[in-house]
Amino acid sequence: MIAPFYELGFIGEGASLLVALLIGIAFGWVLEQSGMGSAKKLAGQFYLRDLTVFKVMFTAILTAMLGIFWLGWLGVVDISRIYVPETFLLPQLVGGIVFGAGFAVAGLCPGTSCVSAATGRLDGVAVMGGMLAGVFATGILFDRISAFYSSTARGAVTLPDLLGVSYGVVVFGVVLVALAGFRLSEALERRFALPR
Repeated sequence: MIAPFYELGFIGEGASLLVALLIGIAFGWVLEQSGMGSAKKLAGQFYLRDLTVFKVMFTAILTAMLGIFWLGWLGVVDISRIYVPETFLLPQLVGGIVFGAGFAVAGLCPGTSCVSAATGRLDGVAVMGGMLAGVFATGILFDRISAFYSSTARGAVTLPDLLGVSYGVVVFGVVLVALAGFRLSEALERRFALPR
């Protein structure tokens, strides 16, 4: 059987929405259980005191990457059918700066702000309000910024294509970077920990 299931008609639209809802609830629960709904905990990464966000997100990336790689190698998933978004250098750079600035100021990203708001934290509600205002403003101003929005298009860029190496080499390299990153994060947390 070749996945993804929805694209190939193994599950319908209603079932796909139910699966998305269940995955979303599970994701939110895991974020809350790991403390990611707390802006205080997330802000700790900017002071190098608590790099849980880095470790959790890199673990998620590794899990997905290794899962897709091995399922593709076993013939369960057709990797060529997985959608890769296009790269637009300048708009995505500006978006990343805005995202990073918002994350640093609020201590929450879009996903964690939803978790924070769902658990009744007012900072999460405020961040969600700011995100919705930004989406609304972008919709209103889109005609004025559409040329910039679609500028510097580079197509769908992947690391194997960019580096001219196989997927396996990239997967191995990312795993090595992750292992080094985990060790470095532990050392940084010990170095910058608040005195008890």
